[in-house]
Amino acid sequence: MRIVVVSDTHRDFWSFREIVEKHKREAECFIHLGDGMQELMDIRELYPDVRIYSVRGNCDFGSRDKETEILNTEQAKIFFTHGHHYHVKYGLYDLKEAARQNGAQIALYGHTHEAKAEYDDGLYILNPGSPSHPRAGKGSYGIIDLTQAGIVLNIVEINP
Repeated sequence: MRIVVVSDTHRDFWSFREIVEKHKREAECFIHLGDGMQELMDIRELYPDVRIYSVRGNCDFGSRDKETEILNTEQAKIFFTHGHHYHVKYGLYDLKEAARQNGAQIALYGHTHEAKAEYDDGLYILNPGSPSHPRAGKGSYGIIDLTQAGIVLNIVEINP
């Protein structure tokens, strides 16, 4: 199972659309981690058959999305949030604790605009960065591959 993870698109419809176009045939679903509700609505309208899960970010004023969600797959339980309520700019302790308390094997967050993938004592953690507003390095998004052999996290850099 392949899941594509995007965050912090901040009204950049075109970069988000490019990611969906590239992966819509191979991805089981997409997860948007907030700060991009306008383009998310446009993408959902343009691609009604593509399954997209989402949470709201700190810049998604008026959004009815939840602040955290859990996606259960056959291979893993995924806890995802934008991250601002878990203080991710100052460390990942609160995020990791919330994911573990919910029995998740994977924790996803955005907000920092900095791509990061790590493993910590049974918990896979991924921040896909931002495809159009990176704060460190190139624009990016994430891919999660869930296989019989295990969980693989990848950060895909976007060349400008």
